[in-house]
Amino acid sequence: MTTQIKPIPDGCHTVTPYLTVHDADAALAFYKKAFGASEVLRLHMPDGKVGHAEFKIGESNFMLSDEYPNPNSTSPQTLGGSTVKLHLYVTDADAVFSRAIAAGAKETMPVENQFWGDRMGSLVDPFGHHWLVATHVEDIDPSELQERMETFFAANQSRDN
Repeated sequence: MTTQIKPIPDGCHTVTPYLTVHDADAALAFYKKAFGASEVLRLHMPDGKVGHAEFKIGESNFMLSDEYPNPNSTSPQTLGGSTVKLHLYVTDADAVFSRAIAAGAKETMPVENQFWGDRMGSLVDPFGHHWLVATHVEDIDPSELQERMETFFAANQSRDN
């Protein structure tokens, strides 16, 4: 009997974030405490560092490893920042955001209602990764978004001047 191997494993989505961190064991503990992550798999290299780990936040899978030089796997801390942001939808952005701050994340923007219909705030976790924590609170017709954005930027420009 031949079993057909699925090209995308059960439980996986087409795109899965793969985070590189300095101290993956601590990062996994942080993601559990801050975002309610559940660990799926953790493999250690001979030196004890995490060579590969998988965890879930809600129904989304993530992969993670300690940084190591061979495949140019470098953390945001070593690079001095990250250009990537992870958008996390939750049922209560305020509660999850507060829990992440209490667990050691740094606020970069407070949780507020946004013109596109989300209540959202942003933070940086202790490992240099940027997170947008949001709850969808209003359905906006796409035809209204451009006008809402222009109104938002006009209001903020007059505040900045």
